[in-house]
Amino acid sequence: MSEEHGGHRERAVGGLSHRVLKSLLGAWALAACSAEETLAVEEHLTACAPCAEEALRLRDAVGLLQAERGLDLDPTLRSRVLAACLGRRPARIPVPAWARPYDTETARLDALLADIDPGEWHAPVQLRWFEQDRPVRRKATVAAVIGHLMTVDGLVADALGLADPAASEGPDDPTGRTEAYWRGSRQPPTRAVRVPWREQSHTLVRTVSFAGRGSAELAVSYGAFSLPLKDALLERAFECWVHAEDIAQAVDYPYEPPSGAHLHALVDLAARLLPGTLAARRRTGLAPPARELVAAGAPGRTLHLEVEGAGGGHWYIPLDSPAAAAVPDHEVAHIALDGVEFCRLAAGHVPPHEAAAGQDGDKAAVRDVLFAAASLSRL
Repeated sequence: MSEEHGGHRERAVGGLSHRVLKSLLGAWALAACSAEETLAVEEHLTACAPCAEEALRLRDAVGLLQAERGLDLDPTLRSRVLAACLGRRPARIPVPAWARPYDTETARLDALLADIDPGEWHAPVQLRWFEQDRPVRRKATVAAVIGHLMTVDGLVADALGLADPAASEGPDDPTGRTEAYWRGSRQPPTRAVRVPWREQSHTLVRTVSFAGRGSAELAVSYGAFSLPLKDALLERAFECWVHAEDIAQAVDYPYEPPSGAHLHALVDLAARLLPGTLAARRRTGLAPPARELVAAGAPGRTLHLEVEGAGGGHWYIPLDSPAAAAVPDHEVAHIALDGVEFCRLAAGHVPPHEAAAGQDGDKAAVRDVLFAAASLSRL
């Protein structure tokens, strides 16, 4: 049996018509359907995009209606979560692997924000980064930092054709957008900014989940440069974690680094950006000229970056040209440091000369890479 819907005919699922399945979406979002109804609804969601989008909106709404809880975990939580996971099938519309760090870090920050007192939204937060090889500091508030995250997330929203709650006529680079947002506010940001920031992050995750693999290489412009969407969401996850730590420090709240797998993805992003950053520093006179130029793809001088601990691994960085092949046989320098320490270096929170736990080989190459890592940071 089938019925007309949206200009085409859809088959009934489990003996239920489209109209009945659509009416069950609210009960499904509340986990109030029977096992048979749940199976029919979820099978229908794989074939009906309007209903799938409505289902995600309802699930988000249910989450907003639930009472907020603190970050202190119930001691029985682990066993209950494992039991629930083992009893359920995988999600029909999973979040892409490259978007999961962003999904996780925004959720962790949102849990922190739910737990702080209303007055702490105006607590002073110390923002730190590097410019022209010099440390820069600026004071903001918790609410202003969330506004900053929302504003820069808007670059991803723009690339996806989504509404941008912080849209302005200002520059399209992260710093310029943030400055325009702060200047344009009639009054200092308050805790009210949490709602649009959270809704925007949910919308971004939902959109890339529906778009699937085809969206991973979509270009996201940062003004002077661009990143593919999969890297842009990693960059946003990185900044979300870094500023969550800034906020946690300001309100004296414990906050853990990302999981090992997600931390590895963030380290990998920073390592992949280093060759281009080295070249840009040379063009602006912040680093000495390349020593041995080679043809694209040919092996050249290489630095071995060894990252230890959770999220660790080995990366080989071409020193003289981003297009050169970095190979162990051409290693001239070696840096070893902890994964969290490396990320804090790339965030501008650790001075380059204090970052590496172990250094060997060409000292100038070591210095160039450490300072290039620090120059990845910005407001």
